Amino acid sequence: MIDKRLFQLPGIKPLFRMLAGLTILQAFMILLQAKFLAEALVISWQRQSLNNIVHPTIYFIIAFLCRHFLTWVKDAILDKYATKTTEDIRGKLLDKVYTTGPQMISQAGSGNIVTNALDGMDEINNYLNLILSKFMNMMIIPWIILIFVFFQNITSGIVLILVFPIIILFMIILGYAAQDKADSQYAEYIVLSNHFVDALRGLTTLKMLGLSKEYAHNIYTVSEQYRKKTLSTLRIAILSTFALDWFTTLSIAILAVFLGLALIKGTLPLYPAMVTLILAPEYFLPLRNFANDYHATLNGKNAFTATMKILTLPSTKQRQLLPSLTWNQDSTLELQKINFQYEHNQSLNNLQDINLQVQGYQRIAIVGQSGAGKSTLLDILSGFLIPQGGKIKVNGQDLPHLAQDNWQQQFTYLPQKPYLFSDTIANNIRFYSPEASDAAVKAAITQAGLSKFIQSLPAGLATKVGQGGRGISGGQAQRIMLARAFLASERHILIFDEPTAHLDIETEYSLKQTMLPLFDNHLVIFATHRLHWLAQMDYVIVMDHGRIVEQGPAQQLLTETSGPFFELSAHMRGDQ
Repeated sequence: MIDKRLFQLPGIKPLFRMLAGLTILQAFMILLQAKFLAEALVISWQRQSLNNIVHPTIYFIIAFLCRHFLTWVKDAILDKYATKTTEDIRGKLLDKVYTTGPQMISQAGSGNIVTNALDGMDEINNYLNLILSKFMNMMIIPWIILIFVFFQNITSGIVLILVFPIIILFMIILGYAAQDKADSQYAEYIVLSNHFVDALRGLTTLKMLGLSKEYAHNIYTVSEQYRKKTLSTLRIAILSTFALDWFTTLSIAILAVFLGLALIKGTLPLYPAMVTLILAPEYFLPLRNFANDYHATLNGKNAFTATMKILTLPSTKQRQLLPSLTWNQDSTLELQKINFQYEHNQSLNNLQDINLQVQGYQRIAIVGQSGAGKSTLLDILSGFLIPQGGKIKVNGQDLPHLAQDNWQQQFTYLPQKPYLFSDTIANNIRFYSPEASDAAVKAAITQAGLSKFIQSLPAGLATKVGQGGRGISGGQAQRIMLARAFLASERHILIFDEPTAHLDIETEYSLKQTMLPLFDNHLVIFATHRLHWLAQMDYVIVMDHGRIVEQGPAQQLLTETSGPFFELSAHMRGDQ
């Protein structure tokens, strides 16, 4: 029910002390409320003067208002703390994504990250609001009431203290069942999220291959499994709520029988019997509230646990080992026996014994079929993934990985699907050079072939793009990415991950003419499955199942009539 890491949150100990103090005051307000109500009822039963009822009634109302005022104060404090803590956790999660990137996503899964960063934060907020208040109430209020009842009637105190462990035991049994169902439901929810995110990412490809209906059936199957898990969890929740209400009602009835018999025998005055009977529901109320909200907090606990697990994933260290770097004609990069294995997938895109030497302003093509490991190798070269074995050298200096700040300040990255932030076109182009002048941005636009497009927009460079802004074509988005690269002229490494894979041939050809001037005085690492790019490359690396199966000068490989590259080229051309 309560994750131990909850007690390690910043500010949790002062919050607990404050909640404990307010809960103790609240418990005494409950006692005063019961005391004055019992006095008023006894006075009425004894048919005393109406004036004698006024004071107990007024005191009862005051105690009642104070009790609920204290509840409001506790809720306000908890809501403020939960909101702030949730935002801090969200910030840490986003920082973790930013600093660790693909390394973390490869372990946690993109759907898991999205679920925790969005819906998970609301669940955690609800969890913090409910669990801290209910837990504190259950830990303090029943015991103060029990002590008071013992002073009123020892038999009633014994009855209350005997039935309490029975209810707790029953709660534990049902709680384990509910926890198991909730864990299974949350795991199915993560699976559904992963499938949904993957479907959104590959929707265009699925439609192009005619697999959208088949994948829609897959989504339906997963969502149907999630529905069944949810209903199974609800059955346990409803059963436990019914059982708890039945047991507490039965316990109060048993207590009422003992009190009634004592009143008939004359061994117990009316006032202690009445005040005990009034306090009996209050004695069980924190336990009932805790149990009723138990199922509401299970998803929050699962989200909190999952988020804390992500935050404890190891961050990339030793990012400052590489001194100031400016890549030039004499710079070198060497990879020796580099290995990488995705934890969640033991077969696809894993790298084995990668050896590569790069010098100066080469143009290097990485080719291979889908799943050969091209993108994984680019992520290693970009420092987005940390190799699990091998050696890396930059200008002769040994490095554990390329997640070096100074290395990452040297390259511009162009992915398959360009990401445009919800901002103006000008600010999107300034991504790598936020301080660039308007004149420099306009020069980059001209170099990227965007001038006519920008002139056609009423707001020009101030046009909003991205989420909530203007939708633009894939070719225009890639040209904005190129404008970023032209603007970041101080970066002399270009890393391309099939930037034209989703463009038609006419758009790709037009974009190619724009890109070629950018290659001058740059180290270009270009992953592609389009053979026409190889004519502009100096060196070709052929990958298959995570290995480099052939490499060499582009002109040499293009003239060969056998070998892995020849077979790959024939396959890409559709030759028999």
